[in-house]
Amino acid sequence: MKTLNTVGALRTFRAEEQRAGRRVALVPTMGALHAGHLSLVEEARRRADTVIVSIFVNPTQFGPKEDLAAYPCDLEGDLARCRRAGVAAVFVPSPTEMYPDGAETFVEVERLQRPLCGRSRPHHFRGVATVVAKLLIAAQPHIAVFGEKDYQQLQVVRRMARDLLLDVEIVGAPIAREDDGLARSSRNVYLGPALRHEAQVLARALDAAEAMVAMGERSGATLLERARKEIGAAPHAEIDYVELRDPETLEPAPDNLASPTLLALAVFFPGTGTGSPARVRLIDNRVIEPGIASHRRARGDR
Repeated sequence: MKTLNTVGALRTFRAEEQRAGRRVALVPTMGALHAGHLSLVEEARRRADTVIVSIFVNPTQFGPKEDLAAYPCDLEGDLARCRRAGVAAVFVPSPTEMYPDGAETFVEVERLQRPLCGRSRPHHFRGVATVVAKLLIAAQPHIAVFGEKDYQQLQVVRRMARDLLLDVEIVGAPIAREDDGLARSSRNVYLGPALRHEAQVLARALDAAEAMVAMGERSGATLLERARKEIGAAPHAEIDYVELRDPETLEPAPDNLASPTLLALAVFFPGTGTGSPARVRLIDNRVIEPGIASHRRARGDR
């Protein structure tokens, strides 16, 4: 496995793979790799001959009061995990490599970046779209794999790639979950045992709403009330948003569900882990499909 630190080295590696006729996949990450990230690598290996993982904590997607300084870092551990997972190369650039002195060009996906996480993190998706565009231009992969846990990010990246005419397939991989249903996240380490247990309410809220749809409920207001009630059972949970949205446009869902609908959650918990921020923000989601929701677990989402 190669470790690459410059765009020039990445492009040289990509050219060698192209000459050999190999299909290349890119898995962008910010490090602190866990089983969820490795499931993205596994999906990439199923679809390509060569997998490149990027590890870069992107400063432009953090607001001034967010947890950039506290973001977990374990580069040596990450490299070892990538090696065991069969990754061919890891791209680990410096901030100045990705944002040279005087850089003033940014990418925005104006409509998709506004709702949900974009409302409370107004600069976040500007940074995401910019850094992903840079990575795709530098690596020129055939495919790039992103997790569906960051659902809005996935839709922003898909739209950005289409709008900029980038010749890459954007693949969404299913959410990887712990045995108790909690979506795997680098931020989970910031929770102490008690709050880690409380955080299960996100998955339970999704389950409860989906079960109601499976039994015939179609009222969006009723589903949102049920999800909020489930989250409210956790004493330390503070809701950022609980919303029903169109899965592609992220526009608000109609009052009565008649087609697949995204139920998206964002919840704050107090940070109690070592070096944790004051508040830990967890997200989760599920696309609820009226008429077939009861079959989801058989497909392995939980």
